[in-house]
Amino acid sequence: MLSRRPRLIPMAAVAAVAVIAVLPTSALLPGWTNSPDAVVSAEPVHPGDPIPATPDTASCPYRVIPAPPVDTSEVPPPGQSAPPPLPVPRPPVGGDRLAACGVITAGNPSAIPRGITSAGWLVADAGSGQVLAAKDPHGRYRPASTIKTLLALVVLDELNLDQVVIGTREDYGMEGDSAGIGPGGRYTVRQLLQGLLMVSGNDCANALARTLGGRETALSKMNAMAQRLGAQDTRAASPSGLDAPGMSTSPYDLALIFRAGLKNPTFRDLISHVSAPFPGFPRLPDVPGDTDHPGYQMQSQNRLLVEGYPGIIGGKTGFTDDARKTFVGAVDRRGRTLIVVQMFGLNEAGDSYWDQATALLDHGFTVPADASVGTLVTPTVAQPAATNNAGTPRASARDDDGSETSDSWTGRLLGGTVGLVIVLGLIYAALRINRRSR
Repeated sequence: MLSRRPRLIPMAAVAAVAVIAVLPTSALLPGWTNSPDAVVSAEPVHPGDPIPATPDTASCPYRVIPAPPVDTSEVPPPGQSAPPPLPVPRPPVGGDRLAACGVITAGNPSAIPRGITSAGWLVADAGSGQVLAAKDPHGRYRPASTIKTLLALVVLDELNLDQVVIGTREDYGMEGDSAGIGPGGRYTVRQLLQGLLMVSGNDCANALARTLGGRETALSKMNAMAQRLGAQDTRAASPSGLDAPGMSTSPYDLALIFRAGLKNPTFRDLISHVSAPFPGFPRLPDVPGDTDHPGYQMQSQNRLLVEGYPGIIGGKTGFTDDARKTFVGAVDRRGRTLIVVQMFGLNEAGDSYWDQATALLDHGFTVPADASVGTLVTPTVAQPAATNNAGTPRASARDDDGSETSDSWTGRLLGGTVGLVIVLGLIYAALRINRRSR
């Protein structure tokens, strides 16, 4: 069995990190308002500034860009520069109250859980789209492996689940967590998605990106998907979530992405398994004495799922040194499904990240269903189609809310275009006949 390879991240000196340009929030957005009535000037953060265990976000330090990196993972390659920060929508997506950088709740403010170490977090109702409580919901943070949920949506939208992908040396050598792809191994897209979401396999992310057309093509498709979902704080800079120049998302955007995933039955199934088999691969001929590598049972990294937290549907974990701990997951109780997002957080003694997730969910379930501080926007086009067992997109004329999907509009547009061509052809033929009769 191939064990997961731990990610080894070099810790660079502050002087090495200082080459990365960090733009002060106030310089980019002077006078940005936290609310319609108050102007708050953000204090910029700089490389080398100490970041507390639970960052104070009241001054909106992450409104434009994430916290400075702690290593060299985001230093652009020689001859290249980091992409500029994404524009900050104004008014904020989802409602004015979501411009706040501190804690907001539609419930009892005194009931907000203590000991939450995440700089940004959010709890939302997946059914109604109502945001129930949040802290810095549109703050820009690094997603780490939670961005794999966005890659999964693209794969489910474009690839057949039964398509076979052959493992490569590049997959085998990927940095970070691995599901166990080996050169010459044969894997279905479904198995790669399972490894992607269950054990956060960066090797699976690499193989799926290659199957989508290559890294840059996959990133383009991921970012296009984010825009279609309304996730305007999101830029995927690596398919796996490994830190890279320009990478960002927000608690709000991760909730949008995960909500879209929950509407796809295959996605829901993939995130729900505590364990699942993963194929082996042939012996490596250039390794003396190597033998065939057998398959094994993968185990979920989601402790809420493994320990049977009541109503847990599933989720996705993430961690890098720059992103800290991240998580997005969903729980259903009595027919009400809540999404929780945690970003830029830490475990603390006697207060694990999982304890914090359950505390936020418990608070969310106390908020009345008709209360909110904002809304998860509805995509302007159809979300990834539900797939059949073969992974073929299932045609549907309407979304779950009854609105017409882009597929139906595409069909109408195509039909109208064909009709117009026929009419023009008939007119042209009539004119030619008329000329001949003269």
